[in-house]
Amino acid sequence: MISTSDIKKGLCIKYSNDIYKIIEFLHVKPGKGPAFVRTKLKSVTSGKVIDNTFPAGHKIDDIRVENRKYQYLYNDGSTFHFMNTDDYNQIEVQIEQIEGSEFLKEGTVVTIIINTEDSNILSVEIPQSVILEVTSSEPGVKGNTATNATKSAVLETGVKVNVPLFINEGDKIKVDTEKGAYVERIKE
Repeated sequence: MISTSDIKKGLCIKYSNDIYKIIEFLHVKPGKGPAFVRTKLKSVTSGKVIDNTFPAGHKIDDIRVENRKYQYLYNDGSTFHFMNTDDYNQIEVQIEQIEGSEFLKEGTVVTIIINTEDSNILSVEIPQSVILEVTSSEPGVKGNTATNATKSAVLETGVKVNVPLFINEGDKIKVDTEKGAYVERIKE
């Protein structure tokens, strides 16, 4: 059991017969009335995000978790295969447990959160940004650069993102995996 003063981003808790991960939190001390903690909780089983407010000093059931580094090997349709970077053991993870799986490229190192009580995989966290190669893109039209014009491009993992007109096939770009958006071109 922990108190609301121990809440931090990434903490996993038991709440309403489910396991939630704290995405955001804010301690609020209003001028009138008792203090409270506003939180955004994400279910690790369904992915549903809820807002919840805990009164100050409220006791919460926390879950002991381990963060382990795994390297993405391949997928066979509905199952992704990963290898532990420490002991080389391999595990399988269902696609539903991986948010942003369309950005995973073979060799990418991810963090897998495992419940230490029953060794169940709670979630797979992919990197905040990844570098991917553009495999197909329409050529940019000269003279269209007065505004922030974009075009659609297909990346090596098969995902489509909007990129600026100066991006061509074969360019490597950095992509924000949370928003699914272009960040910058990578110079080699």
